[in-house]
Amino acid sequence: MRAVLIKDGKGPLENLYIGETEKPTPAAHHVLVKIKAFGLNRMDISQREGKYPPPVGASTVLGVEFSGHIAQVGKDVEKWKEGDEVFGLAGGGAYAEFIVVPQTNVIAKPKHLSFVEAASIPENWLTAFQAVVLVAEIKAGDNVLVHAGASGVGIAAIQLSRAYKANNVIATASTQDKLDWLLSLPSGATHAVNYKTQNFADEVKTITNGHGADVVIDFVGRTHFEKNIQSLALDGRMTLLAFLSGAELPFLNLGPILYKRLRIQGSTLRSRSAPYQADLIAQ
Repeated sequence: MRAVLIKDGKGPLENLYIGETEKPTPAAHHVLVKIKAFGLNRMDISQREGKYPPPVGASTVLGVEFSGHIAQVGKDVEKWKEGDEVFGLAGGGAYAEFIVVPQTNVIAKPKHLSFVEAASIPENWLTAFQAVVLVAEIKAGDNVLVHAGASGVGIAAIQLSRAYKANNVIATASTQDKLDWLLSLPSGATHAVNYKTQNFADEVKTITNGHGADVVIDFVGRTHFEKNIQSLALDGRMTLLAFLSGAELPFLNLGPILYKRLRIQGSTLRSRSAPYQADLIAQ
């Protein structure tokens, strides 16, 4: 089958090429999907650059989300049949004509979604669901702060927060165009802050009448961490998803973490076990 491969195993964008690789065969509880579309994620770029190896046992071909139709089922698969339209999550291998995944890693594609739209959902929405619902344990009435609001996961986190009846959903971004767009989205942000020109911690306190953010979803790390601590309310929960500005802090006052009873937790998806991912997808 054809796949997008990387010359020398890693390198710049120019090292990508379409070549031939072995077509996978589904095991007993797996399905073979003929891919129609796949998602492009930051982790794909990091993997191409040699900074993010795929999980042990996963395909070295890029791509973790896809859509298509079932081309073949393993002998013990009962839920799916050939021709079913699906979208799903993988540890790698989506930049190809075919992919094999556990039968639990695909979801029936709704008719109203195109294959391109469906392929954009799994990594973004499952990451956001895990971060907002499972880790941060959002509750109705919570105030939520979402950084990198215009990113795929950021958008999903915003809309999930609205679906779970958050009070205020405050998004940060770097340009007025992004802020306006986030406010205009269906179930979009209730407030938007330019983190380059505004102190988002002060803005959060103003918007929430001094209460603070009950939930913070952060991808940025170093440059935002101190203001995140300032932004968080009593018993606040912060989920860390990435460190785009760096992972090391030169100095941190641990006091507020203690006296505000804060909970700070990291969250990843690609490295989680197949049973964990299956349970997450089912939820």
